[in-house]
Amino acid sequence: MSKQRDPKNFFTKAEEAEIVAAIRAAENRTSGELRVHLEAHTDEPNREHAQKIFEEAGMTQTERRNGVLFYLATEDKQFTILGDKGINEKVPEGFWDEIRDTMQDNFRQGHFVKGLVAGIEMAGKALAEYFPVQDDDDNELSDEISKS
Repeated sequence: MSKQRDPKNFFTKAEEAEIVAAIRAAENRTSGELRVHLEAHTDEPNREHAQKIFEEAGMTQTERRNGVLFYLATEDKQFTILGDKGINEKVPEGFWDEIRDTMQDNFRQGHFVKGLVAGIEMAGKALAEYFPVQDDDDNELSDEISKS
C-alpha cells in the first residue's frame, strides 16, 4: 500500500484539523452527531462494512438516533455515508445522493478535504433543520477522525 493511501497518513495534521473543525461547526448547530472513519481496505461490501463501523462506534446509541458516518476506504477508493434511523426518517428522498455526488465530484479531482468538508456541511445543515441544538445537548461521540 502506498503511503498516500494509508489511512494514518491520508490527511495531514492541518487537513485533519480542518475536517474536525467542520464537524464541530456542524455539531454546534444540531443535536446530531457526525463521525469520519478511515480504513485502507475491507474485504466486505463497502456499505455493509461501514454499517459495522457505525455500530461499533456507538452511533446507534445516540439519544435521538441522528448520527451520520462518513466512511472512507482509502485504498479501495470507496466511501459510504450512513445516517441513523432518526435522520433517515426525516430527510427527503435522495438526500444522501446529493451529498454523495458532491463529495464524489471533489474526490475525483483529488480534493478529498474539500469534498469531505462539503459533505459534513451539507449533512450538518440538514441535521440543524431537523434536529436543532438543544439546551441540554451533549457531544455524545468524539469529533476526531477514527482510523483502522
